[in-house]
Amino acid sequence: MWRRSASFVLDKQRQQPDESRTERLDMSERPETLANPNPNPGISAYYETRAAHHGVVTSDWLAQAQAAVTRDPADLTLEKGLVAPAASSSGSAKAFSVIDEFNRWRKQPDLAEAVAAILALTAVIRTSEATTMMELEIELKKASDSLKSWDTTSISLTAGCDLFMRYVTRTSALEYEDFNAAKSRLIERGEKFGEISRKARRTIAMLSQDFIFDGCTILVHGFSRVVLEVLKTAAQSNKLFRVLCTEGTPDRTGLRLANELAKLDVPVKLLIDSAVAYAMDEIDMVFVGADGVVESGGIINMMGTYQIALVAHGMNKPVYVAAESYKFARLYPLHQKDMAPALRPIDFGVPIPKGVEVETSARDYTPPQYLTLLFTDLGVLTPSVVSDELIQLYL
Repeated sequence: MWRRSASFVLDKQRQQPDESRTERLDMSERPETLANPNPNPGISAYYETRAAHHGVVTSDWLAQAQAAVTRDPADLTLEKGLVAPAASSSGSAKAFSVIDEFNRWRKQPDLAEAVAAILALTAVIRTSEATTMMELEIELKKASDSLKSWDTTSISLTAGCDLFMRYVTRTSALEYEDFNAAKSRLIERGEKFGEISRKARRTIAMLSQDFIFDGCTILVHGFSRVVLEVLKTAAQSNKLFRVLCTEGTPDRTGLRLANELAKLDVPVKLLIDSAVAYAMDEIDMVFVGADGVVESGGIINMMGTYQIALVAHGMNKPVYVAAESYKFARLYPLHQKDMAPALRPIDFGVPIPKGVEVETSARDYTPPQYLTLLFTDLGVLTPSVVSDELIQLYL
């Protein structure tokens, strides 16, 4: 079970509505408990589709993103199609569904699941027929809960929805504006939040370049799109380095990353993940992504990350984490079993004898003491700074 921080509990107490506010709410308007729309709840939807789909939200974050990266033509294409996926000539009479909108955005291979949720929530505001801020807030909260219930094991999806709700609706000044003007402002904020989130990978890639030097050997684990962006940027900057990719059969994520690096003419070597200790003396640094960054400064990531960090720490090798700030979650796991289970299908290619149990957990927790630095779109952070950033993100 996840453990919530004291700050989270305190916030919850402060957010309890007073009696006068409660009386103003129509009981019929309160969102009902939502059923999980994931058709296969036994397996984490995030990991089931991982191979295929693979803050302080303030003005200085946007300024940093704009200063660190140049405007990419792909952004213009995506920006022009901001509402395009929701429009359909055949489905014009069909009621809007935030899950359908989310899945339409999710089909874009380079779009993170959390960003797809952010764009879907922005569409909720745009298509809402609410006439008051209270009605719109309730509708948005219900849509956010619906997205989070789509896959309760996805940390980035939950964190992205929570951050969106904080960023878009965080000021009480909206209550004193004309409703249409307030709604337009919410849409504007949602689109800005989506834009910042889409730029996160390139911002991280730029910030990490000073740590990749000519002649270095980098160990990577699994397939992380942000780590791929880091290595791609280094290769395009004509840096000379080689990469060791771990392959944790049977998920083939290491093989997939090796294939992408080979296309960039980056020298790459594939090794089984059980050979990490054997190969550690020839590597200069470890680069991993993260499914989630927790309050302690530790990370939750693909199974095997913890053991790699342990070996690297024992051999004095730096472990760098590349993670977008929308993966910062207000969670505080104390040990490996203190995590919500995320299961993945495993096919060993041969029949499993009757009575043999198969471990299907998809991720593990790496404590902060085994991590060196975290490269985020908020900047380059030490693990100890993460809790401070989380407080700022959720203020």
